[in-house]
Amino acid sequence: MSRFSSVNVHPAVVRRLAAGERDAQETVYRAYASAVYTMAVRILRDEGLAEEATQDTFLDVMRGAAKLERAQALGPWIRTIAANQCLMRLRSPWHQRREALVGDERSAPAETDRALDVDRSLARLPGQARMVVWMYCVEGYTHEEIGRAFGRSKSFSKSCLARAWRHLAAQRDQAKLCGADAQAIGSAMR
Repeated sequence: MSRFSSVNVHPAVVRRLAAGERDAQETVYRAYASAVYTMAVRILRDEGLAEEATQDTFLDVMRGAAKLERAQALGPWIRTIAANQCLMRLRSPWHQRREALVGDERSAPAETDRALDVDRSLARLPGQARMVVWMYCVEGYTHEEIGRAFGRSKSFSKSCLARAWRHLAAQRDQAKLCGADAQAIGSAMR
């Protein structure tokens, strides 16, 4: 799993990116594309939508790079743009109707591999809850940052995360997740 915190781009490349140099754009794309796509596919649960979100993220990055003041802000800035691209898609009426239609697929039994169990469990969460869990547990956003991203307070993030945990626990109790225990799931998601 690729994460934003594991990506490092030299400050000189960031300066060249801000100047609009194509080779710097390619370097930044190659460095962050996997992290953006991974986040998008996990949240949106659709490879096509994840590809669109990734493409739109980098279009925004290329257009706005001149405004970037500090090289070390590049990763968090790209992560924020990617999260906003995912949120925009989750909020669309089209996506909400689509989620309602594919809900039946989510009841399929999970594979025995724990990583796949976690992935399947996340897939069963509503899009907004999945986004909050991903932002908090994987990307390391604070409750305050998540609340701001959703245009809400930090208590929104806390309550959404708590509901997601309860949902996952109930799901585990109901299906036993092919033998994976709660502690393994919780550890894998943190």
